[in-house]
Order: sequence, then C-alpha cells, then structure tokens
Amino acid sequence: MKESDIKSILNRMNSGELNIDEAEKLVEEHYFGNLGFANVDHHRSRRQGFPEVIFGQNKTTVQIVRIAEEIVKHESIVLATRLSQDSLDAMSARFPDGERNDIARTFVVGMPEPDIELTHGTILIVSAGTSDLPVAEEAVVTARAMKNDVRSLYDVGVAGIHRLLARRNIIMSASCIIVVAGMEGALASVVGGLVQVPVIACPTSVGYGASFQGLAALLTMLNSCASGISVVNIDNGFGAGYAAALINRTGKI
Repeated sequence: MKESDIKSILNRMNSGELNIDEAEKLVEEHYFGNLGFANVDHHRSRRQGFPEVIFGQNKTTVQIVRIAEEIVKHESIVLATRLSQDSLDAMSARFPDGERNDIARTFVVGMPEPDIELTHGTILIVSAGTSDLPVAEEAVVTARAMKNDVRSLYDVGVAGIHRLLARRNIIMSASCIIVVAGMEGALASVVGGLVQVPVIACPTSVGYGASFQGLAALLTMLNSCASGISVVNIDNGFGAGYAAALINRTGKI
C-alpha cells in the first residue's frame, strides 16, 4: 500500500466521508485480501521487493486461480510454483498471455524483461544431469521473474567433468551461480572451487536408494570444503532462484 493511499483514507475519515470501521476495512483490504481460504499478502512487494508467490502444492486448482486473480488486482506479476497439470491448464486458460513451464511446473503472469539497472550481472544455473531439470528450471523461472538476466548450463556433472570445464568462460562470467545436483551432490564443490562469486547449492532428490531422496547430496553440499557456498533445501529451486536474485541486486534496491 502506498503512503499516499493511507493518507487519502485518513483524510476521508477526518472529513467525515468514512467512519472508523469503513476506514479500517479499506486499510485492511490494501494490506491483504481475505478469500476465506487464504489471506493474500498485498504488502509483500513493498516489504520484500516481490509479490507473494503462490505455492501450488496441496492447493486446489480453484484456489490457485482465485489467489492469482487477487494478486493481479494489485501487482503486475504473479508467480505460481509446483502446479499440477490441471492447475497449469487452468492458469493458461485464465491468463492466456502468461508464461507456462511444464518442466518447472510454474506459471508466470507478466514475466518482465531483465532490468540491468537493478541487477549486477548474469545469474547462471548449472545442473549436474538432465534428471535435475525440473528443479533447475524452477530456479530459472524464479530468477527471471525477479528481473534478472539468467543463463543455464545443463548436464555437466562430475561424471564427465570435461563438459563443465569446456564451458569455463560462461561460468567465470556469471555474477552468481546456482548449482543443482542430485546423487552425491559433488558438483557444487567443484564449481565453488573455480569461481569468486556466490554459489548457491541446491540438492535434488534424484538418485538411487542410498541417496535417501536427496539427503546425501544435501549433506555433501553442507560439508563442502569450497568457500562461499550456501545451501538451500532439497528440490528447492524456487528458494535458490529467489536467493540468487536478492544477491544479484544487493545495493541496487
């Protein structure tokens, strides 16, 4: 809610146009929208620089569309993650100009262009294998939605490390790097040992039995000997993309 909106409501109350209850309701509606099943945070972008994101898991398709409609009333962008096929179809029908990503299971209304005035440079998303793409693409969509220039480098895991080293010029030119890897998660340490920029490690649940649905990769990344690595939760491509976007705009808000 803008400062001028608050003053306008207070002035209307002071002049007698609104009573206290009416003014309170207007202020409340500007800060959050009560849909019964959800209180949509309209103040999020003012506090944190980006609107509330819709986490689609365990929400019904109707709930997701209604929340998106509420956010669109106040914001120019809506990001929804972890959507089912039915929810992706419904969002596409409701917002035909939106950007749908079936691999990432995301939908964006009003995807912006990169803002070079807001950010420091390029965010690079590196994935160990093709099986890690859903998480990597979630990170890509999130960072792009936050107005970053994003590049990707996929299937360059340590089992064929020459694939990574052949792209070293791309790696060294990034301002922040997200490394997405399952199995033993060693790729984050390799990349972290090559660069002088922040590295965000994102473990995935990809792997055989002893990977314990990503726990092995998570522990490897947490115990990395490479400096400058931060770790997000298993399969949390959104969290990695969001953190990278914040790092990439530090001092430029």
